[in-house]
Amino acid sequence: MIVVKLSPLLVDLFPGSSRRVEVEAATVSEAVDELDRRWPGMRDRICDSRPAVRKHMNVFVEGERARLDTRLQPGTEIFILTAISGG
Repeated sequence: MIVVKLSPLLVDLFPGSSRRVEVEAATVSEAVDELDRRWPGMRDRICDSRPAVRKHMNVFVEGERARLDTRLQPGTEIFILTAISGG
């Protein structure tokens, strides 16, 4: 199992979702697909049409920035965060 920790802003958009979710996945893309299966539309919030992680989203695997093709090992933690910007 993979542990996915979601941004509070993302959780607020999907009623019934949780800040911490366990999924089975071999890549970040598979983890995002599983999130989308549980909460339709979540993939579109995380990924663009290329597909790639959206510029305003950050995905970290074990503390390192990740892409959709990043491989995952059992027990891995993924953090999906919204980027913070200001001016």
